[in-house]
Amino acid sequence: MKILVTGGLGYIGSHVTTLLLEKSVDVISVDNLENSRIEVLDGIKEITGKQPIFKQLDIRDENALKNLFKDHTDIDGVIHFAAYKAVGESVKQPLRYYHNNIVGLLNLLNSIAKIGIPLIFSSSCTVYGQADKLPIKESASILPAASPYGYSKQVGEQFVKDTCKAHKNFNAILLRYFNPIGAHPSVKIGEQPQGVPQNLVPFLTQTAIGKHPVLKIFGSDYDTPDGTCIRDYIHVMDLAEAHINSLEYLISSKNTSKCETFNVGTGKGVSVLEVIQTFEKVSGKKVPYQFTEPRDGDTVAAFADVEMIEQKIGWKAKYTLEEALKNAWDWEKNH
Repeated sequence: MKILVTGGLGYIGSHVTTLLLEKSVDVISVDNLENSRIEVLDGIKEITGKQPIFKQLDIRDENALKNLFKDHTDIDGVIHFAAYKAVGESVKQPLRYYHNNIVGLLNLLNSIAKIGIPLIFSSSCTVYGQADKLPIKESASILPAASPYGYSKQVGEQFVKDTCKAHKNFNAILLRYFNPIGAHPSVKIGEQPQGVPQNLVPFLTQTAIGKHPVLKIFGSDYDTPDGTCIRDYIHVMDLAEAHINSLEYLISSKNTSKCETFNVGTGKGVSVLEVIQTFEKVSGKKVPYQFTEPRDGDTVAAFADVEMIEQKIGWKAKYTLEEALKNAWDWEKNH
């Protein structure tokens, strides 16, 4: 089997690539290296003893993408990660986010829909906006997105659904995942954001190791037990396994409709302060933090109802929050 992974050297893409290689699947990894590093290939090889076929390519370049599929006519499936992902940054740079996340997806769909290559689309819980009811089920109403990033995922989902309807041989799965954290247990690969991290855990570990003087917590008076936002934090290895299980489910034609949607999370909501306290316990480090203004685009609380993916695909998160934070801290110390 040969699988194309877009954004294959990014945080989640690199972990999925590693698991695929460990399962003796051939991988073509494409990445423009804008938010990733070529050295990730070394980490993947150290873990697996193998390397993916790597192409430095921007999927917004339609001709380059078409040529890739001409050169590799034996691709059995696509897992699509290549997109910008920071909520706060998207509020400040909406057009940049729309251009990257939407144009890239359109080009990809144009390349795979007619020939029927199945797709796993990397979506997000941000498509729900601020959900009316928790935990969030896949059947929840799609409310107005709180950020351009969230809207780009809503639009992307619709593109995939419409393409499935229009092409009888094309099938897809939309994975709405919550908050990925942690690193590969070997700490050969992990999360390496460029510049100041936009996500909590890398900001937390970088502050603990001294790269930042203080951790900023965006908002202290949300309608939650401790006043900070609540999220569903899932270990990146669990998330990677969910993508592979979903692809196997799709390729083996177990899907009950042409485009299915699944939440991917732990089913547990944890506040920002609870994450910090758990990290301090795991690491033995005291982390200085200060409250600052709420960040545009953030929702108050989001955590998943995961019953559907457990029942239909047989996937369930295995790692604890403590394990995820320990792996993230070990990764930070080693890099």
